Amino acid sequence: MPSNKNGNPGIPLDLDWVMTTRVNRSAVERRTASLPARRSIKSEWQAAWFLRAITCIDLTTLAGDDTPGRVKRLCAKACQPVRPDLLSILGFGDQKIHVGAVCVYPSRVKDAAEALQGSGIPIASVAAGFPAGQTPVAQRIAEIEQAIEAGATEIDIVITRSHVLTGNWSTLYDEIKQFRQICGQAAHMKTILATGDLATLKQVYQASLVAMMAGSDFIKTSTGKENINATLDFGLVMLRALREYFQRTGYKVGFKPAGGINQAKQALIWQALMKEELGVEWLMPDLFRIGASGLLTDLERQLYHYATGNYAARHHMPIG
Repeated sequence: MPSNKNGNPGIPLDLDWVMTTRVNRSAVERRTASLPARRSIKSEWQAAWFLRAITCIDLTTLAGDDTPGRVKRLCAKACQPVRPDLLSILGFGDQKIHVGAVCVYPSRVKDAAEALQGSGIPIASVAAGFPAGQTPVAQRIAEIEQAIEAGATEIDIVITRSHVLTGNWSTLYDEIKQFRQICGQAAHMKTILATGDLATLKQVYQASLVAMMAGSDFIKTSTGKENINATLDFGLVMLRALREYFQRTGYKVGFKPAGGINQAKQALIWQALMKEELGVEWLMPDLFRIGASGLLTDLERQLYHYATGNYAARHHMPIG
């Protein structure tokens, strides 16, 4: 099988593969409904799973009132997401724990780059007409170029949903491939499908395949701005597409659920689903990210409870 150390190079668009896909909604719903009750993680292992989840978070701020100061505070939290005294109690005092990446708008990438210099933490930027994907392609390309020039090493693009809704797979493929070429070797590309805006689970599967064929290094559920964001049904369909793509091509593509994930127990469910569907390797930050802002606070509170038997107030563990 080919190696994908430098990401997913993509393959030519295979419309026969795309058009012959099938998704059994009832089977998907049965599978995901069983997860919370059937796949609880034993309490003695939960602290390690919580810490692993922290290393997979794309710590995000995408607000209209973002400022350089807010971004820098977020970056400080990204570098030290768990209080040092708490890590010592848990027996991880000698471990360097940090989040998977910091995600901001293109105009705030420079602030993040300055704050994260030397940390080894990637800087992700949303681009390509985020969140609706309705701006002209030239403008979307310029956003990607701006973000990379400012220091972003990961780009979260959005697709044009109408291409999926109308079955215009060739145009969708060409558009994503063009964005992939702009990212080049400078930045990994995560493709946001905005699953809540798509009509069927079959379309989610098909869009996942086309995004991977066009060279996406990750596929991501949502922008966080849709009415419906990351659900287990959408996630399972995307993971099955990831698995089939790997089986056929040998290229491993990452997965990022985003939107509405703000509790530690939700992170555990997503981790369990990843492990069962794709294996332990897909639990590492190079293949699994969680797009979140509030999740980190709850994870740290759960770790505090695990270590002390008490819950700390949220203001004792601020994001920034």
